[in-house]
Amino acid sequence: MKSRVSFSFLRWISLSLIFFAIVLLIFQLIRFSRIWATYPSGLTIAGVPVGNLNRQQAAQRLLEIYTLPVELHYNENTIQLSPASIGFELNMDSMLAAADQERTRTPFWQAFWDFLWGRTTSPGDVPLVVNYSTDRLRAFLSSEISSRYDQSPVPALPVAGSVSFRPGILGTALDIDRAVLLIDSALRSNKLRSVMLPLQKTNPSQPTLQNLEVLLKQTALDIYQYDGVIGLYLLDLQTGQEISFIYDLGQPVKTPPDVAFTASSTIKIPIMISAFRRLGNNPEKDKPLDDVTLKNLEAMIGQSNNQAADWIMSNLMDQITGPLMVADDMKALGLENTFLAGYFYVGAPQLKAFKTPANQRTDVTTDPDTYSQTTPAEVGQLLADIYECAQRGGGSLIAAFGDEITQEECQMMIQNLKNDHTPALIPAGVPDGIEVAHKHGWVSDAFGIIHNMSDAAIVFTKGGDYVLSIFLYHPNQLVYDPANKLVADLSRAAYNYYNLPSP
Repeated sequence: MKSRVSFSFLRWISLSLIFFAIVLLIFQLIRFSRIWATYPSGLTIAGVPVGNLNRQQAAQRLLEIYTLPVELHYNENTIQLSPASIGFELNMDSMLAAADQERTRTPFWQAFWDFLWGRTTSPGDVPLVVNYSTDRLRAFLSSEISSRYDQSPVPALPVAGSVSFRPGILGTALDIDRAVLLIDSALRSNKLRSVMLPLQKTNPSQPTLQNLEVLLKQTALDIYQYDGVIGLYLLDLQTGQEISFIYDLGQPVKTPPDVAFTASSTIKIPIMISAFRRLGNNPEKDKPLDDVTLKNLEAMIGQSNNQAADWIMSNLMDQITGPLMVADDMKALGLENTFLAGYFYVGAPQLKAFKTPANQRTDVTTDPDTYSQTTPAEVGQLLADIYECAQRGGGSLIAAFGDEITQEECQMMIQNLKNDHTPALIPAGVPDGIEVAHKHGWVSDAFGIIHNMSDAAIVFTKGGDYVLSIFLYHPNQLVYDPANKLVADLSRAAYNYYNLPSP
């Protein structure tokens, strides 16, 4: 009897344990089924944790994060970029489908078995899939940011009452290409939704040549109040732009025709060209470039020696008509107002009376010497021809004289002109060390009074090379010091224009 009772008791305990195990299994299965319906713990979509969330909850969390505005900072300004404004859309179906595959990667019963034994897996990250319009982003950056916040550079401008230029001011411009890349990263980030917009400095533009022309005129007429005749010619050797003006008693003189000035020693530039035309290696038509000739060429330009000029014309051209050969050469170059009518020595006869468009004017006169005349523009153009020949082996000298003038000879002419070391006039207006190839001159009357002063130069600078030619005439007297200072300040204004202070 006891054994039957014992058996019955053990059976009920066994059945109870089995029942309890079944209930526990069902409970765990229900619990796992609920978990199985959500994304596994640790799963991320586009870096956003979505573990234990269902599809709808995961989608909502992604939208909450990725539709937040991106903050754009332009210096001290903050601009909100709404992703929707550039067509930003999450490819939700694609990402959730990838997340579902991650969730169901392990079969249900195997996953349930792992769950029962506490075995966990390490789910990965579903990458972000997004679309937006880069064209709309660029349009937003251009119209809403760049157009509003970019600062245009301010060019350097002349300082009133001086020959200096105040520095230009750098501008600021949005670097749109780099900004697009940075904003793209922010749009794809779930944390870093702020961008310091990349900016670039924009250099101020060069002032126009008209700015320089105004400054030159103000210097001569307002600052110095020059009341004689002044002629100025400037040629930009990089662009070919030029400034050319004549003023008489403070009033502009219309050109053409140009106004004739006494050439004085600037006529030695044409003599030098005519000399090199006749120098060379052809014994039948060329004169040898010997030491004596070189010495006289250097003395004529560097020391402004008149005897050397006469020797050059007498020995390389003709003892009687040498000056007229120089005039013919200038005419061949198209310079109709530049001539030399006689030698320099005292008592030299005038070989020809030249009538030119410039010296036939009756509305303005500089009482030009009948022996030698030129204009600021023509002597400036002549220097430009030498520069073009020396730099590139071309230009009017080569076109007019062919192989009678070579590039090497033009380079020798430039060097001769650099040997004019007069520390006055145009060279006085540029810093030490700046190379100036020039020829200066002035003429005194029988009483020692100066009426004419001139200088014509090629100025070589880091900011650009240019030709500057300045001629002054006063019917009463040109006092040397103020006249020299005027020319030096005009030269300084030109140099400052080409070599502006850093912004």
